[in-house]
Amino acid sequence: MNNTNDKFCFSTLALGERYRKMTKTLAEDLKKYSPGTMLVVGTDKPKDLLSLNNVIPFKLSQQGILHCYHDKRFVILKALSKFDNVIQIDADTRIVDTIPQDLSFSKGVIEGFNENLVTHVNKYTPERLERLNKIATKIEVDISQANFVYESLFIVSKDNGKELEFIEQWGKIGLYLELNRIHSGEGNVIGITALKIGLKTSLTPSWERLKNVTKHFDASTTRKSSYIDKFNKRVKYHYRLNKNRLFALKDFDFFYK
Repeated sequence: MNNTNDKFCFSTLALGERYRKMTKTLAEDLKKYSPGTMLVVGTDKPKDLLSLNNVIPFKLSQQGILHCYHDKRFVILKALSKFDNVIQIDADTRIVDTIPQDLSFSKGVIEGFNENLVTHVNKYTPERLERLNKIATKIEVDISQANFVYESLFIVSKDNGKELEFIEQWGKIGLYLELNRIHSGEGNVIGITALKIGLKTSLTPSWERLKNVTKHFDASTTRKSSYIDKFNKRVKYHYRLNKNRLFALKDFDFFYK
C-alpha cells in the first residue's frame, strides 16, 4: 500500500455477478496500466472482490427504484471520503493503455463530455423534456443553461463541501424523476444538479486523456431471465417503490406537487 496513488482513484458500481466479473477485469486492467491506483467498488458481495489488492469494496444494495443508475453516487461519495479526486467509470469499460499519472483536476468542475441538455434530450428522449422542465422550475434553475454529462466516465473532485451537496441533490432530483417514471438518463440529472449547486461541467484535457485510454462497450442490454428471476425482480421493485414513496412524503411539496 506504500506505493498507492493518493492523488486520485477510480470508482465503479458492481451489482450482481455479471458486473462483479466485469469489475475484476477492470481491476486487472487498472493494475496493469496504473499500478498503485485504487478502484473503489460498491457491490452486493464485497467478499467476491477481496482478493484484488487494488480494490476497495464496500457493501451496497440497489437503492434505485427500477434501475441502479443513480446508485453510482454512493460509490463516488465513498471514494471522496478517501481521495480528493474520483474518476467514475462504468464497470463495462476496459482500460487499454497507460493511465497518465500527471493528470490535473479542477475544483468546482464536473469533468466529462457534455452537451446542452435540451439539445440532447430533444435528440434522444424528447418525451422527458416536460418533466425535466418541471424539476428545473422546482429547483429554480434555467434548464437551457444545463448540460447533459456523459455518465460512463466523468470526474468529481473535492471542493470545500460542494461535492457533498452535489451528491445529496443528485439523489433528490433522481428520486423525483424516478417517482415520475423516468428511471434512466442520469447524465441529465448530473447536469441539472451541477447547475443547481454552482458546479461547472467541462470537457477537460484530463478527461480527454482518460477517454483515449479507455473503451466502453455497454453491457446494459437486456438478457433473458427465468420466471423466478422476473418474479423476484418485480417484488423488489415494488418494495423499493413503496419505500421511496413513503420517504418522499417527508417533503410532500417537492415530490408530489
